[in-house]
Amino acid sequence: MKIIIAGAGEVGFHLAKLLSYESQDITLIDTKKENLIYADNHLDIRVLKGDATSISVLKDAHVDKSDLVIGVTSSETTNITLCMLAKQLGSKKTIARISNTEFMDYRELIRFQELGIDELISPEELAASEIQLLLNQSAFNDTYEFENGALIMVGVSLPKSAPFIGKSVKEAASIFPELHFMPIAMQRGGTQYTLIPRGDTIFKEDDQVYFITDKKGVDELYKLTGKKKEVLKNVMILGGSKVGFKAARDLCGNKFNVKLIEKDKEKAFDLADILPNALVINGDGRNVELLEEESLESMDAFIAVTGNSETNIMSCLVAKSKKIKKTIALVENMDYFQLSQSIGIDTLINKKLLAANNIFRYIRKGEVVALTRLNNLNAEILEFQVKPDSKMDGQVIRELEFPRSAIIGGVIRDGEGIVALGDFEIVEGDRVVVCCLPQAIQKVERLFL
Repeated sequence: MKIIIAGAGEVGFHLAKLLSYESQDITLIDTKKENLIYADNHLDIRVLKGDATSISVLKDAHVDKSDLVIGVTSSETTNITLCMLAKQLGSKKTIARISNTEFMDYRELIRFQELGIDELISPEELAASEIQLLLNQSAFNDTYEFENGALIMVGVSLPKSAPFIGKSVKEAASIFPELHFMPIAMQRGGTQYTLIPRGDTIFKEDDQVYFITDKKGVDELYKLTGKKKEVLKNVMILGGSKVGFKAARDLCGNKFNVKLIEKDKEKAFDLADILPNALVINGDGRNVELLEEESLESMDAFIAVTGNSETNIMSCLVAKSKKIKKTIALVENMDYFQLSQSIGIDTLINKKLLAANNIFRYIRKGEVVALTRLNNLNAEILEFQVKPDSKMDGQVIRELEFPRSAIIGGVIRDGEGIVALGDFEIVEGDRVVVCCLPQAIQKVERLFL
């Protein structure tokens, strides 16, 4: 695919980096020469200095031959204008990064596709949604919902008390004969090695395991992993950033008791006006005395979403020392993901990764309708739709020539999630959730063409 990315900031560079690994034809446009020099030196892509809304620059980037144009500059006006121009100049598909979530709320009314914008992506909205999902599934450190929860992916670090430590996947399944979950990916404690579990794979203490389950299976997983489902009501949010505001707004709407701490006085007053159901406090959240004064110990969850990754991590560690049940830190540095479990923070979230997950599905072959990358793990979860002429139509899972480094975790049929075992037959219209390592992706994609 020929892909044009406008904006060589954090989101744009990260996207270009991931897409360049896929051997895509990438052109990266930015007005800042230093951003482009760094990208040009580190990635196998073409860089172009200039304004992404300049028609001559777009023609120089061969926009008329492009399969996808992605606008991820810091200016949503630039991104929207770019997509409108690119569509008029012949690009097949366009995606615009936005920060004004009103656009998302009124997308049916405005009909952005008629303007030339196929998709809108808000990294801040994605991060706020991720926070809410993590608080709803409180014992798990990574979650993702397919088709509004018909199937749910959860990630959990196995404690010593889990009843199937030392048992194989097959033996663990026999503990619950009415099986409603399936392990799809695993990382051994203390290693960076990702594996796709099979029937003879042994569960070990401190393994980070990802399961696909339905709504019934979530409770089973709580029992099996020895985790307790905590009822979280009192939440403290550090930082009145866009993510902090959106998370506070959404959590208040779901009857959480929210305290939001913001250092900037004017911003704190503005937030207090637009968040009447949250208690907004003007103060420096790095001050441990302030946190204690505001009853940090009585909180069920602590969410740090300031613009500084180190502040977020350190304040979460303070919260964890006060026995807070759930801690979530927003980080910009991808390298920090490797540290989340070892330093004791429950979950790290990253806007770049969330945006990339959303955008990535548009460059996949086959009918990919959803995609997520697993935190810390070198694996992807893809949701394919089975078309009438697909090789998968009418196939029984155990008879498929499926690569060893991939696994079918579940199937959504007529809106209902099914944890599909070997004797399950896949038919047209099914949405199939697959977990695979990078080396297996192309082979899996071919099966769904």
